[in-house]
Amino acid sequence: MVTLIVLATNAAAALFLPAVGLWREPDPARAAVGALGIVLFSAAQAAVLHALVTPWLTDQARRRATLAFAVAAVASLPLLGPVGGDWPSWSWLAACIVGNLPVLTGKLRAALLSAVTLALALVVTPGSVIHSLIIVVSFGAGIAAINTLHVWLWDLLLQAEQGRAAQAQLAAAEERLRFARDVHDLLGHNLSIIALKAELAQRLAATDGERAGREAGEVRRLAASALAELREVVHGYRQVDLKEQLAAIEQVLQSSGVRCTVTVPGDDLPAVAVLSAVLREATTNVLRHSRASWCAIAIAHVDGEVRMTVTNDGVRVGAAPDAHSHGLRGLADRLAEAGGTLRTRTGDGEFTLEAVVPSSM
Repeated sequence: MVTLIVLATNAAAALFLPAVGLWREPDPARAAVGALGIVLFSAAQAAVLHALVTPWLTDQARRRATLAFAVAAVASLPLLGPVGGDWPSWSWLAACIVGNLPVLTGKLRAALLSAVTLALALVVTPGSVIHSLIIVVSFGAGIAAINTLHVWLWDLLLQAEQGRAAQAQLAAAEERLRFARDVHDLLGHNLSIIALKAELAQRLAATDGERAGREAGEVRRLAASALAELREVVHGYRQVDLKEQLAAIEQVLQSSGVRCTVTVPGDDLPAVAVLSAVLREATTNVLRHSRASWCAIAIAHVDGEVRMTVTNDGVRVGAAPDAHSHGLRGLADRLAEAGGTLRTRTGDGEFTLEAVVPSSM
């Protein structure tokens, strides 16, 4: 947000400072032409800066914005250059051009274009050479330094967001791999035995029907046992120990740069599968869909109910909970089946998710 405000403030200089020359221009027609030059340049500058800090735009869209900025900068010279008399109107605009070049192109090209821009400013306002030199060099260098710093900080923020999303995906992938290994270890042994028993029963069917029947019964028993064990593994996967899950989530959040605090009751935590699902979904949203700097997780027993709240400060400006979110809607349905409720609210830049289930589950 600070980066956007700073870039917008620097861009506004292209509109207000050259506009002083419009008030000093005695010819209304020339003043109108100068105003057109300022408006075109300001619009092109806003577009190119917006493209610069919008990561989802394509390279082609960025090239179009940069080309529009270049055309507006060149067109502003004949439109605004003669306006203002002894007031160096175009020099202020030239300073904005110089200030934007370092974040739009390479260092060498930016230096060459800045030198050309300075030379044009000195030619356009021969009566104010010293003033033009000071404006373009000092004001332009100041804008360039501020723009470069904040664009660099913006890039760091985007990289941090991408790293956080990647870390969340990695954690989910590791959990899937763990579950896959458990299922493989469980079923691999049982299915190998079942295959051998079934092959033996097939061979004995023609010579020893009684023994073949016993082997077939053993195959059925092993299959039923494998199915029961698989259900236990899946049930255990869904009934992940809530305390262990809280510790793991706290570690993931803190390693992603989110300060995390966990508050739990002094007695044993409830073994409620749906709360584990809510916790996973809530913290995944914190990592993927917000810019939170802290997250607070609290679980409490209240009047025969278990209440879990997850609060973070990552609410974007103008954002609100999506009523059609499949994740939240699915959790609300699961809680309703268990006799619980799911509520979300925003306020003061914070987002809170609250899940309540009966403690007797």
